[in-house]
Amino acid sequence: MIGRLKGVLVHKQPPWLVVDVHGVGYELEAPMSTFYDLPAVGGEVSLFVHHAQKEDSVSLYGFLHESERRLFRDVQRVSGIGAKIALAVLSGVTVDEFARLVQAGDVAALTRVPGIGKKTAERMVVELRDRAADLALGATAASRGVPADPLSEATIALQQLGYKPAEAQRMARLAHADGDAAESIIRKALQSALR
Repeated sequence: MIGRLKGVLVHKQPPWLVVDVHGVGYELEAPMSTFYDLPAVGGEVSLFVHHAQKEDSVSLYGFLHESERRLFRDVQRVSGIGAKIALAVLSGVTVDEFARLVQAGDVAALTRVPGIGKKTAERMVVELRDRAADLALGATAASRGVPADPLSEATIALQQLGYKPAEAQRMARLAHADGDAAESIIRKALQSALR
């Protein structure tokens, strides 16, 4: 699996871009939120990558920020939503704005994103409301260039492993001790869950 690419941007024409990494050109699809902040062709770029493999194809999606990739993945977990709509979401709203819309249950605003109808927007609100706060937290920390605190990072990681938000928060809080790194909190939380 490819998780990150760093190289020279050799082509960009929305939604496609090509990054040359030591002589190998990787073609990626990216949302407009990434395109707005890309350097000029010939400049160095570092992208977080979502690697999607199907029976008949392999696709790479590139994002400048981890919070964008996380939102891309979370949106696709909603039934009936694929990569095309997930890219449209990121092209239409910021991660913080999307989290705010979902938390507020603003179905009308979500339907303004191309490809999202009323029923899809309602499913997004129901299925992503619990994760919206974590999305906003991750985006805010990324925009400041500062990692989220270890307890928040551990909580998000536990959710990514499949625990419900409330359960992940409880597990992380019980495992947390002052000075613990996120990895330590996660390890202790998982060990206590297996007991």
